[in-house]
Amino acid sequence: MGGRVRHPPVFLFHGAESPWPSDGRAVPEAVPEEVAYVMDLFAGVEEEARKVHAPLAARMRPRDLDEVVGQEALIGPGRPLRVAAETGRLTSMILYGPPGSGKTTIAQLLASQSGAAFVRLNAVEAGVADVRRVLEEAQARLRYHGQRTVLFLDEIHRFNRGQQDALLPAVEDGTVVLIGATTQNPYFSVNGPLLSRAPVFRLEPLSDGDIAQLIRRALADPERGLGQQAVKLEPGAEAMLLRAANGDARAALNALELAVQAKSARTPQEPLTLTAEDVAQAAQVRAVAYDGAGDEHYDTLSAFIKSMRGSDPDAAVYWLARLLEAGEDPRAIARRLIIHAAEDVGNADPQALVLAVAAAQAVEHVGLPEARIPLAQAALYIATAPKSNSAYKAISAALEAVRTERWEPVPVHLRDASYPGARRLGHGDGYLYPHDFPGHYVRQSYLPGNVAGRRFYEPSDQGFEVDVQERLKRWRDG
Repeated sequence: MGGRVRHPPVFLFHGAESPWPSDGRAVPEAVPEEVAYVMDLFAGVEEEARKVHAPLAARMRPRDLDEVVGQEALIGPGRPLRVAAETGRLTSMILYGPPGSGKTTIAQLLASQSGAAFVRLNAVEAGVADVRRVLEEAQARLRYHGQRTVLFLDEIHRFNRGQQDALLPAVEDGTVVLIGATTQNPYFSVNGPLLSRAPVFRLEPLSDGDIAQLIRRALADPERGLGQQAVKLEPGAEAMLLRAANGDARAALNALELAVQAKSARTPQEPLTLTAEDVAQAAQVRAVAYDGAGDEHYDTLSAFIKSMRGSDPDAAVYWLARLLEAGEDPRAIARRLIIHAAEDVGNADPQALVLAVAAAQAVEHVGLPEARIPLAQAALYIATAPKSNSAYKAISAALEAVRTERWEPVPVHLRDASYPGARRLGHGDGYLYPHDFPGHYVRQSYLPGNVAGRRFYEPSDQGFEVDVQERLKRWRDG
């Protein structure tokens, strides 16, 4: 048969020839040559159809590392991942970063440039059986063709410990090069043995400049992009795309394609000009990289707390707005306000805790969106209040003493003397009732003997605690 399409690699199994699809899918062991040719032909047709009908973001996926935008620290000249690909010394790794930052693209290009076969699994759908199948095929590929296999496991954090453990032997002996991708902190979601064999590389969100470059590339490319449609962007349309994308390349290109499709349906003339309004309608939901149980949750809460502790009301209300816009549970925010009011303001302004608790109650009574106002009120009050962590330090010091030193009995004069017979046991003997003395104060020991005289609470020189400090000084030194 003339003009025959090139067959995929052929492996020998039990004396029969078996074509091996490039994507790692298994096929029947004994396939006649004509059938293999037809299968290969239809695979090519399927691939061409996929390219035509794929979303713009998929069509514009970079074809080599030089086309990748952003992540220069990882794939720039002389950087670790580029060197690994160019030298063929590709090792297992975890790519950790937000959606649309290039994890899948980089994995595919690393495999391609190093000459390895590329097999992709998604941890949401795959199980141990799928992993074992891929590993068996990778072992055969290595044995018969000397070709390594890159197993790209998307959303690796979705695999439980047992599923992750199933990968260890093949990663250890080099049967596969594992490239795991995750949007969640792998130090919490990937088990230790796997992390020891697969270093973590962090990808950052793409900058607006990176996203703008990808948009212009898609508009100019006549083969894979929108170049044949002569699409133009009015001033403001690109800025709207950048705001909607929020560092996510896929979101930017998808919004661009949707805007073009919608505008073409309304006004089919060429050239097609997109306005900011066109883009806004196509990208009604902004891409927000926020996981309510992952890093973004804890990192944003941390920024919120540290802004209040640092007495920056503008930053505090900004991070509060980020939390609310991302869909954070307002009750979780209220709990942090209560903790912060006690820990970092304390008795320098006791009203801070009162207001934080009131804000938490307001959340329960009115809910969102109105609850944003009392939450903001409490956050701003706490941010601008005088600061003291003396309550936090006092309880920490007291707990340390309790945990490390002997628990001596409660002194007799402090014991409960309210029940019948208590006095016969001597309870309360020697106790001095403070209200019987001038200023409603009398010096006496309230601590067990082994910690008598210890100072756990040292008031700060801020706010209300200035008065407390003076009062304690009179009592302690008087």
